[in-house]
Formats: sequence, C-alpha cells, structure tokens
Amino acid sequence: MTPGKAAADLSQKILNDFDQRLRRASFDLRKKGIEIVQVNVGKLCNQTCVHCHVDAGPSRQEIMSLETVDAVLRLIEKSGASTVDITGGAPELNPHFDYLVEKSRRLECRVIDRCNLTVFYESGKEYLPDFLAGCKVEVVASLPCYSKENVDKQRGKGVFDKSIDALLWLNRLGYGKEGSGLLLDLVYNPVGPYLPPEQAELEADYKERLREDFGITFNKLYTITNMPISRFAAYLRSTKQYQEYMELLINNFNPSTLGGLMCLNTLSIGWDGKLYDCDFNQMLDMTLDGPAGGKALTVYDLDPGLLVDRVVDTGSHCFGCTAGTGSSCGGSLL
Repeated sequence: MTPGKAAADLSQKILNDFDQRLRRASFDLRKKGIEIVQVNVGKLCNQTCVHCHVDAGPSRQEIMSLETVDAVLRLIEKSGASTVDITGGAPELNPHFDYLVEKSRRLECRVIDRCNLTVFYESGKEYLPDFLAGCKVEVVASLPCYSKENVDKQRGKGVFDKSIDALLWLNRLGYGKEGSGLLLDLVYNPVGPYLPPEQAELEADYKERLREDFGITFNKLYTITNMPISRFAAYLRSTKQYQEYMELLINNFNPSTLGGLMCLNTLSIGWDGKLYDCDFNQMLDMTLDGPAGGKALTVYDLDPGLLVDRVVDTGSHCFGCTAGTGSSCGGSLL
C-alpha cells in the first residue's frame, strides 16, 4: 500500500466526523459542474517547502506527458470549463507547460500559473515572465510573508530575495498594474500550525509593506490554510503537533464556508491523468472512481457530464477548508 493510499484510508476512518458536520449543517456536498480544471503537471520543483502538501522537490520525477496534456485539453474543451489552473511542483518545469498554456488560451480559457517565482532564475527559464505576459496568464505567486526571515525559514535560504526580484520583474512587464490586464496575486500560508489571519487586513499590510519597502504592487492576496497532509502532516507529527492542529481545524469548523468550497465546481487532474475532486484529495490518492466502485477515472475515459450532482469524496483533511473563514486555492471563502 502506498503512503498516499494509507493516508487516504486513515482519512476515511475519521471521515464520519466531517460527514456528521455536513449533516448537522444540512448540506449536501455534490458537484455542481466543472467551471475550473486544475491540472497538476508534475511534482518536480526547484524548492522543498515545509508546508508543501504535494511533497514536491528537485528529486521528484513525476511529469505529465504530452499525450496526457492533449487528453487534458480535450477534456477542458468538452467540459466547457472557463478556467485552467496549472499547478505543480513548479509547473513551468514541465517541458509541455508552454504548450498547455497556449492551447488553453486558444480555447478562450482564463489561465492561472501557480508560480513559486524563483523558477524564473532556473537555467533556460529566463523567458518565462515575457511568455506569461504575452499569453496574459494570471500569475498566482507564493509569498508566505513580507519578511525575509519567515520566507526563508519556510521555503529555503535566499528564496525571499529572489522572490522580490521576480515580483519587480513582473511589475516592469505590467503585472499588478491597474489597467494592464495582467493579474498578479500573492499567496500567504501560515509559517506554522495556525489558521491564517483575516484576508482583507493581511492584504492591506502586504500592499503597504511591499510598496514601501520595495516598490512592488499586486492585485490580490490569498490566505490559504496549511493542509494536514503529505509533508506538512509529517512536520506536524515530528513536532508532536498533529493532534493539536486537527483539533484546531475541527473546533473552528464554519458551516458558512460550505457553499464556497472549491470541490463544488473544480475538477483536479493528476500528472498521470487520474481525476480527483480537489488537489488535496489528489495528494491522498482519493481518486474519482467509475460507476459501482469501478477503476479510477482518467482524462481518457471521463464524460464530464457524469460528474454533475456527484457526491464529493471527503475526509478529515476537509476540516482545513472549512475552518475559520475557510480556505481554497482562491483564498478565504468568506
């Protein structure tokens, strides 16, 4: 049994806790349709971050093939999705990243690149900022704090300085500037086992500090709760904080977040073409299964219409999305 599958099985054992909360809230968690296709094009990354729920890093070899990318594009077109959200790892390290971006834009989709910023300084990737701007790709960039100490602690020595240089580079191209049509959003993750602060207030702090200290401007800040899975779960267990963190999430369950959960309108696709309700289920190997518990569905055999009104697969990690003001790949839910 793989570690991901073992974690998924454990999640299912605790599943009733989350399901009971749903029932108490009289909420039926079912897919409404597919508006967003989130594509994980591989786990290869030039960083190794403590909070990474993907467990990505420089030694990972999982990379989406061109054949699978083409199947993803066919599914996007068939589903009628309006947004293509490209993730990794560092998604730009996939050799077919540019192809996926260009083809998705030809389908008139909004394209998001979840960028760690330092990838711009990898050999042969210096063209990326101009490429992204030329394709009008929305850049969602990781910057867990506006202080060097906290960023380097979470993401590695020297990452903060490179990130600041990359943001200035994007600003020079028009990203984050009013009227440019080039959106630059930042992502905040707590440094430790805490819930994020209020998003609007933190966004104001980020904008003030980055503008005054570096002359950087951006559009929005997304606050995202660290999910108790993969590398972050391992960190919590090694520091004997796992149970305490789970209790924090459970005790802060907020039924007002349920209507905004990303699993309601998002389809997550793994590097190998397998399908999931969300990126977090993907990391726990909680695949979408065919009728009557059949084999895991892939981009090669899915009729998108079959997902409408389908019950979403859940587990204990779902408390991470419903705690406090909620959390999604688009930030706070409230």
